[in-house]
Amino acid sequence: MGAQINVTNSGIFSISDSKVISAAQHGLAVQALCPHTTEVVQRLQQAGHEAYIVGGSVRDLLLGKVPKDFDVATDATPEEVKIVFPRCLLIGRRFRLAHVRHRGVLVEVATFRGSGGHPSDERKHADGRILRDNVWGSLEEDARRRDFTINALFMDPVTGDIRDFVGGFQDLADRRLTLIGDPVTRYREDPVRLLRAARFVAKLGVEPAPETAEPIPELADLLDGIPPARLFEEVCKLFLTGHAARTLEALQRFRLTLALFPVLRQKGGSGKAEVTPLLREALLNTDQRVAGNQSVTPAFLYAALLWQPVNERAEKLRTSTDSDFQALQQAAEEIIYEQVQRTALPRRFSTVTREIWLMQHRLNKTRGRRAMRILHHPKFRAAYDFLLLRALEDSQWQDLADFWTKAQAEEQPESSPERKRPPRRRRRPRTRKTSNAG
Repeated sequence: MGAQINVTNSGIFSISDSKVISAAQHGLAVQALCPHTTEVVQRLQQAGHEAYIVGGSVRDLLLGKVPKDFDVATDATPEEVKIVFPRCLLIGRRFRLAHVRHRGVLVEVATFRGSGGHPSDERKHADGRILRDNVWGSLEEDARRRDFTINALFMDPVTGDIRDFVGGFQDLADRRLTLIGDPVTRYREDPVRLLRAARFVAKLGVEPAPETAEPIPELADLLDGIPPARLFEEVCKLFLTGHAARTLEALQRFRLTLALFPVLRQKGGSGKAEVTPLLREALLNTDQRVAGNQSVTPAFLYAALLWQPVNERAEKLRTSTDSDFQALQQAAEEIIYEQVQRTALPRRFSTVTREIWLMQHRLNKTRGRRAMRILHHPKFRAAYDFLLLRALEDSQWQDLADFWTKAQAEEQPESSPERKRPPRRRRRPRTRKTSNAG
């Protein structure tokens, strides 16, 4: 089917009603596609199946971004995919997927989902959440089952054509975020879509359609029913992928911050959380580190997110404990315990988060050689960076921050204690015993 293409001021093509957008029309370079994924699609097509690159990878290519990965959608069932790729791994219970490893690259292959099937194939929770989703369907059914229109674009990397059944191409051109179907129903099916809407607003700079945005604050409580482990994964996607500061703004806008972090103090009766200067600066620093290809960790993120309630809890506990350190320690344990009821925090991260907080007390001690040993603590740098954030928020900590900045500059490499290996003991050569018998 033909289509009339126009170029908008933003540089993105707009298209009149059409279901097929050719390579000449959308202008994507073939070399931008992943050759390994293209070969997976070709082999499925050669076996007689429909197959496309789908979802976020197509969306990001159209926006001029480099996709993190490429997913494939096909009419082949997981078992049929395994016939084409005998070494692939079938995973998943709610929705079966095939993981195809091609020349060292992992390609996720999903079967088109449908809206019908036997009652036993699809089960729902009382609040509308889908619990099992192994219902196969057609290409068009799969498109309409996806969440947002901009994620429902299917590209054939062989011909270059893009199939669009829900107007996602035009929404992308208009930078509009539209949920497919009835918004309340779709959010209830999977409340994580509430967070995905906020993430796309922050990451892609899109503006949600009114009918997509309006139900979000009212449905925020649906996140209570999502497993904490899954919400931890979503928190990492929200805040550790390079747009943390804008994400927090989106969460505040949609009244989702307190739904994720109920331990935070509410800002008046607005339904928003009170955001401290420390947290804002921490998120900006996180974005800078991601942009500079530096490592980021959930441990430091949670240390910044939860510091206000921990500090406030410690203040209340200081009257009933023997020391400030014990008050801080108890507050840290209590706040983390309360938070993980909503979003999990694996122990390998929560342990580091506690250390960052508790080392703030140790950094107060600046006299004597024993105090200087903290410079060699493996988590000193994280604790020091956190102290710098505290100094930005409250000038009373600036002198302490300056002290540790100077202490690091004066630290000589040879002053660090080195453990010398003891000299090796030479083994005596073994003497071969000879037998006198015979």
